[in-house]
Amino acid sequence: MTKAPLRILLLSSLGALALAGCGESKTDPAKEQDVIAKVAAPAGKSWSATVSQTADGGYLMGNPDAPIKIIEFASLTCSHCAEFSKESHEEIKRDFIDTGRVSLEVRNFIRDPLDAMAAAVIRCGPVDRYFPLQENVFASQADLFAGAQANAAGGEAAMKLPPAQRFPALAKAWKLDAFFQSRGVTAEQINACLGNIDNISKLEQGTNAAVEKYTIQGTPTFVVNGQVAEGIATWGLLRDRLRTMGAR
Repeated sequence: MTKAPLRILLLSSLGALALAGCGESKTDPAKEQDVIAKVAAPAGKSWSATVSQTADGGYLMGNPDAPIKIIEFASLTCSHCAEFSKESHEEIKRDFIDTGRVSLEVRNFIRDPLDAMAAAVIRCGPVDRYFPLQENVFASQADLFAGAQANAAGGEAAMKLPPAQRFPALAKAWKLDAFFQSRGVTAEQINACLGNIDNISKLEQGTNAAVEKYTIQGTPTFVVNGQVAEGIATWGLLRDRLRTMGAR
């Protein structure tokens, strides 16, 4: 099974994603700003180890009051998102988040059933496990795709089941359950998470909301201090933007 049919299966079972417009940028991102002072983390803890869930359904790493706030819309089956994760992993934490100047909120932007299931399982776990599991999924995308492609017939059969049975069966057919079990998530936790269709529906609703508010057309998309960072989809470009904004 290829990635294209996965998207079709999700849309046919959960409804098409909405499309709408959004506001325009009102600042000059090229104008260099004054250096922002560092903000000390709580005693005994680093900002990159400070993680919370936001009201908009995202997961925020860093100082909640950071003067530079990044929202990343990411898909777990997006190769460009995986590349961003690999390139930014250490540097964004060390040089930007741990200074207290920058926070990073990740919101899942769902493209296909494999993406939706992986995101749901991660989100069903403890808040402090969200980023480590996400980074591991990005680093292991090839394994996820291989599992889904190896059993197309099992996937098709699972999609014919009622919603509460569909995604646990699909996870088993595509070996997603084994993938997460090898990373410390129990079979019972996976089945309970994916058996609750609300966990999948909330992800779709969040994706719809992102499209409506920001006109997201691809992943990763970054929103910096409330404005879409047009033309920025790699760590190098985002790093340069942050430095220009005073995180240097």
